[in-house]
Amino acid sequence: MGNTNNKLRLYGFNNLTKVLSFNIYDVCYTRNEEEQKKYIEYIDEQYNSDRLTEILKKVTEIIGANVLNVAKQDYDPQGASVTLLISEEEVPLYILDESCNQGVLTPIRKNIVAHLDKSHVTVHTYPESHPRNEVSTFRVDIDVATCGQISPLKALNFLISSFDSDVITIDYRVRGFTRDVNGRKHFIDHNIDSIQNFISKDIIDNYHLIDMNIYQSNIFHTKMRISNLDLQNYLFDSSSECKSMKEKKKIREKLENEINEIFYGINIEN
Repeated sequence: MGNTNNKLRLYGFNNLTKVLSFNIYDVCYTRNEEEQKKYIEYIDEQYNSDRLTEILKKVTEIIGANVLNVAKQDYDPQGASVTLLISEEEVPLYILDESCNQGVLTPIRKNIVAHLDKSHVTVHTYPESHPRNEVSTFRVDIDVATCGQISPLKALNFLISSFDSDVITIDYRVRGFTRDVNGRKHFIDHNIDSIQNFISKDIIDNYHLIDMNIYQSNIFHTKMRISNLDLQNYLFDSSSECKSMKEKKKIREKLENEINEIFYGINIEN
């Protein structure tokens, strides 16, 4: 294994692939179908493909990579997807594939088909609600796959702070191997005990966290759920004040139930 204090002297290219899968869930109390519809419309506007593209570009900048190509799409009735092809080193223009746009979306290139390589960043959104449930949920899936020395873990704090994150699941895996100058295989090139090592303390203080790690396979998994709910932040129509303590308790229980079901991955009977 590599040591952060002693840089590995490699033979050839660093072939390790580091993959971060990041999922966030935002829950909101929507009293009726009209509020549910408005919530979905709000989410689609707040997190459209243009906004998501800017978030992914910032992720690319934070991890020290370069954008080669961007493909984005808003969906009907809801949701959006963005894919960025990235590289560790800047690719000279004279060898850049002519289908790549380096993140510049021009009217001539309204539709761009992305080709994925070892290094890419993708995001997909999934707003959802149900007429029998007064809680609406917004899910974002982000995958950051890098090869070489750049690490997707550097962008974790930015990603968490970019969304209203009530529940977060994070998977990180290092795949493949690289060789040093003596021909010895290295299956990881940095020290890691937990994904939590890369999350700032002020964020961790707001969450309850669980780890499930398989160290022998360089697989790390962390689940997070918000610790304290400020009820006013979860009412979609903030002008609608709760009329009684009984109503506040009912709403809080519904929100807590939704968060716990997502966090533990099970249906909880009331």
